[in-house]
Amino acid sequence: IIPNHAPIATAVDIGILRICLNDQWLTMALMGGFARIGNNEITILVNDAEKGSDIDPQEAQQALEIAEANLRKAKGKRQTIEANLALRRARTRVEAINAIS
Repeated sequence: IIPNHAPIATAVDIGILRICLNDQWLTMALMGGFARIGNNEITILVNDAEKGSDIDPQEAQQALEIAEANLRKAKGKRQTIEANLALRRARTRVEAINAIS
């Protein structure tokens, strides 16, 4: 955060967060939420988060393949939206693993 950044609240999308903690980088897969910046601090509140190092690579890859298949066979707007969301979550988990390897 830039020192003395203007206070702001914003949405957090599904994606990767990298944090430097005690001179080590920590990679997190975030599943959407909110962030607040104020008083030279950032507070992040998310729906779900996993450390990249805690994600099982085989399970994540399998979930990605299932999500891709579900998107291909989705029928209707609602199924397509839900399948796209599941695919974004699965891709983010795989990206979190790859970011630490």
